[in-house]
Amino acid sequence: MRDAIVAAAHRIAPHVRRTPVLPLAPGDAGLTGPTFLKLESLQHAGSFKPRGAFNRMLAARVPASGVIAASGGNHGLAVAYAAGVLGHHAEVFVPEISSPVKVRRLRELGATVHVTGRDYADARAAMRDRQAVTGALDVHAYDQAEILAGQGTTAREFESQVDALDTVLVAVGGGGLIGGISAWFEGRVRVVGVEPVSACALSAALAAGEPVDVDVAGVAADSLGARRVGGEMFPLARRYVERVVLVDDEAILAAQRRLWRDFRIVAEPGGSAAFAALLSGGYRPGARERVGVLVCGGNCDPAMIV
Repeated sequence: MRDAIVAAAHRIAPHVRRTPVLPLAPGDAGLTGPTFLKLESLQHAGSFKPRGAFNRMLAARVPASGVIAASGGNHGLAVAYAAGVLGHHAEVFVPEISSPVKVRRLRELGATVHVTGRDYADARAAMRDRQAVTGALDVHAYDQAEILAGQGTTAREFESQVDALDTVLVAVGGGGLIGGISAWFEGRVRVVGVEPVSACALSAALAAGEPVDVDVAGVAADSLGARRVGGEMFPLARRYVERVVLVDDEAILAAQRRLWRDFRIVAEPGGSAAFAALLSGGYRPGARERVGVLVCGGNCDPAMIV
């Protein structure tokens, strides 16, 4: 899949940002080892998601009816943003748990928005019914090859910015990001997934040997709340993801506050989850282990952090 990721990187280059990396100084946030924060929260639309959205649209024929997607919020924002840049109509289905900040921004970006269902899976079911009528291009939140390749460009870029990474910590929802990242590294860099205790679809899939449904709840459910991981990413995760660390809501919110307090980084709960694994001790690096952390989303109301 590395060739597909290279092709995606060239395809989407005119449309996405090369997001910065913040190297932490020894002692920052109480961490002593070399740690590097990849700030995908500063990507267009506030998360890594435009990488996959642009790649999907640019690699496919988009009909006159445009594109359609289901999302907890961030993917919808990426689809709406990319569609606007490329001149397509976007229709987005989001569940009732989606952040009002994200729903408002979706409408500002010009998407037709439907708020329906309890969680992402419910919104996805309603979206498929609508897509059967309109014929719009389905831009999946995580379970399409073009999406995985687009998200994998994050790892390619990160590796070009930081020499000799040993480990990368990646928050997991449906698995598009960690699938693409693990496909790029192919075991050359340790990839560790981080999931909320209350939304642990990848942990359940690895235990069962296949994707299975889980219950979804918690502070990060709007971005990490897939009921099951994608079939496209699961073989990659089983082969290349070393392990998955679980973090609770308290640890996630503490990491969110710490990112703001110490570095003035605005991150949503899902975007803070990977950092939470370090701060809580869920992942304990070796003395000189060079750890990369994906701060993967920043779509939240800053007033809710302080």
